Amino acid sequence: MVHIKRLQEDGADIIAIVGEIDASSSIELDLAIAKSVGEGFKKIIVDCQALEYISSAGLGVFMSYIEELKDKGISFVLFGMKERVLNTFSILGLADLLNIRETKQEAKKLADELSV
Repeated sequence: MVHIKRLQEDGADIIAIVGEIDASSSIELDLAIAKSVGEGFKKIIVDCQALEYISSAGLGVFMSYIEELKDKGISFVLFGMKERVLNTFSILGLADLLNIRETKQEAKKLADELSV
């Protein structure tokens, strides 16, 4: 079960994920990112502090946006991952393809730097 909230802060769209992302709930994550991209946000920050688990389907959602985000010049940063969630990203090499930071402050700073 997952709950995804979107809020805008300092020109960035922040997507907060609460719970677990599996094959069925990955659709909600996909819709949230698609809305952010579609609404023209140039900075998208994903709050993973309450993300308890992510399956390969959830990771696939992030992977599916990498090229589009790059092509559209969108800063995309994730932050606050629990160690086991971060390990999942690392094992599959996504930690090298995505911008991941520990804190919201670090994520915002990087998003600002990338959007210049």
